[in-house]
Amino acid sequence: MPVSKLAVSMAPELVARVDRLVKERRFRNRSHAIQVALREKLDRIEHTRLARECRKLDPAEERGLADEGLTEELAEWPEY
Repeated sequence: MPVSKLAVSMAPELVARVDRLVKERRFRNRSHAIQVALREKLDRIEHTRLARECRKLDPAEERGLADEGLTEELAEWPEY
């Protein structure tokens, strides 16, 4: 998979922590460690956003919308 190179500045203590994880062979190299961390963080942010948006929904209203027309269509459904 093609990748893009980035220049990243970070605090020395973060670099030391990343280097320690690379030395412990938990990651192949610094790039791999940063890619994994960033992917996990972005996934968490996106999941959190979805959950936050879902909390705005009114369950009763959503149920009503889902059931709307269902009784009318039920007679048209084939018997199995």
